[in-house]
Amino acid sequence: MATYKAPIRDMQFVMYELMNADKLSDMPGFEEATRDLIDPVMEEASKITQDVLFPLNRSGDEEECQWVDGKVTTPSGFKEAYKLFREGGWTAISCDPNYGGMGMPKTVNTMIEEMICSANLSFGMYPGLSYGAYTAMHGFASDELKDTYLPKLVDGTWSGTMCLTEPHCGTDLGLCRTKADPQDDGSYLVTGTKIFISAGEHDLTDNIIHLVLARTPDAPKGIRGISLFVVPKYLPDAEGEAGEFNNVSCGSIEHKMGIKASATCVMNFDNAKGWLVGTLNKGMQGMFAMMNQERLAVGVQGLGLAEASYQGAVEYAKERLQGRSISGVKHPDKAADPIIVHPDVRRMLMTQRAYIEGCRALGGWVAEELDISRKHPDEKRRGEADEFVQLMTPIVKALFTDLGFECANHGMQVFGGHGFIREHGMEQYVRDCRIAQIYEGTNGIQALDLIGRKMPDKAGRLLRRFFHPVQAYIEQNVMDDELGEFVQPLAKAFGRLQQVTGYLAQVGMSKPEEAAAGATEYLRLFGLVGLAYMWCRSVEIAKDNLEGSEADFYKAKMTTARFYMQKLLPQASSLATSIMAGGSSMMELDEDLF
Repeated sequence: MATYKAPIRDMQFVMYELMNADKLSDMPGFEEATRDLIDPVMEEASKITQDVLFPLNRSGDEEECQWVDGKVTTPSGFKEAYKLFREGGWTAISCDPNYGGMGMPKTVNTMIEEMICSANLSFGMYPGLSYGAYTAMHGFASDELKDTYLPKLVDGTWSGTMCLTEPHCGTDLGLCRTKADPQDDGSYLVTGTKIFISAGEHDLTDNIIHLVLARTPDAPKGIRGISLFVVPKYLPDAEGEAGEFNNVSCGSIEHKMGIKASATCVMNFDNAKGWLVGTLNKGMQGMFAMMNQERLAVGVQGLGLAEASYQGAVEYAKERLQGRSISGVKHPDKAADPIIVHPDVRRMLMTQRAYIEGCRALGGWVAEELDISRKHPDEKRRGEADEFVQLMTPIVKALFTDLGFECANHGMQVFGGHGFIREHGMEQYVRDCRIAQIYEGTNGIQALDLIGRKMPDKAGRLLRRFFHPVQAYIEQNVMDDELGEFVQPLAKAFGRLQQVTGYLAQVGMSKPEEAAAGATEYLRLFGLVGLAYMWCRSVEIAKDNLEGSEADFYKAKMTTARFYMQKLLPQASSLATSIMAGGSSMMELDEDLF
């Protein structure tokens, strides 16, 4: 059966041993974020995710959201769970204290997000979208709009969405047709239809605040003419509460493969009143702030589902009796050995474990740099951290979700035929995780963003934010007797990454299609090297802690790192070979022959 217990010890390893979460309080705005506060918050987060959200995961999947006459009801128990979630302050964790937030570092919030995604991804979509809306408004809205909407978004009594996609266009937002007509009072009347709007309509909050991309009558064509508007479902009244209905309606909800308890809506705006967020015709600035936040969050979704699948698979593998170990009976007192003795089962469990802990570490690095980019007193250091986060955002989104889906499939496979049956809960993780590779920009789009925008930006300066620390680490440790077996594979894979980076940068100038053909493989290679670097750093810590009360924890780190280097990182060779082969074989076939 599916099971979940928050992996707090490994999260603490990432925060305090790999990263410097205990030093975040040295930065302005994080003074109270000491370990004495962080650890109890993490413990409380584990309780609400394990005891409140996780029990609703399967029932919510089976009941689904219901749409009747424009109204959406969430599955049984969701309203009560959201009330507890909101009253516990979980919607406010990393929000600005000026608007009622707790002001906790993103490093901490990322770990809590993972717990939520492991326990109940569908539920997590609702506060997750609200935080994205909060991010865009906090960065770009006027003070008047902030004062009106942010306190309600922060305390969770109102929720938020992002409304981008239209029936005729997906990623190409320059084709947006939703219109915004200016009014004498400074507002706009917004008209149009948006599709695939997560949390666009539901019964969890008093009001829903939509951030909508639209264009004014005289706006330039294409992406340069798009503006961002805040359009509430109910207009705020004189007391700041939800008042008059604002002609924002839900035309239907989608019947989906997964995340069935998260409402995915068709939203209709019929002369709905809205207000400009940011600068006219510069709406993509605010929307990208929201999208980049969501892309990192979606990566964490993949990680969270992988962790939940792994835990269920481990428990089942220890209990399920089938066959005998090929090296000799391991449990003579039982009718058969548990399947965890079999090498192929071990292969799947170790693959899950190595990817999960590696991604958690890499995600922790990105989250800490995000905190530094926002709060560090040194402007130069803030800029460097921001460049690193920009570079790593498409990698986190695509790599974590690709590996998350792979891990969920491994978890289901461990169960054999039982994994294919709904009552065991494992197939739900596969279905739920599949969307993460698609929304917030498909993983192919993330790969194109990496090679087309991030790689050449500022003459390759963003790449240096990753390449330089990895190169320095290799040079310092490659000859170390204890670290050599880990650092040497990293060095080889990093060399291949450098080689194909140069190749793609060169070929991209004259043959952009050739570079694009290798983009997805390049992102995977880049990500695998990133995981290898984090595993080397983990081993460096673990090797000095192999005695004492937590020796088993650190021994497991060493063993898992060794598995990663020997069994998973070798993919780097084939990926590099494929990238260097170019894209002619995939492009030369005439369209009519498909």
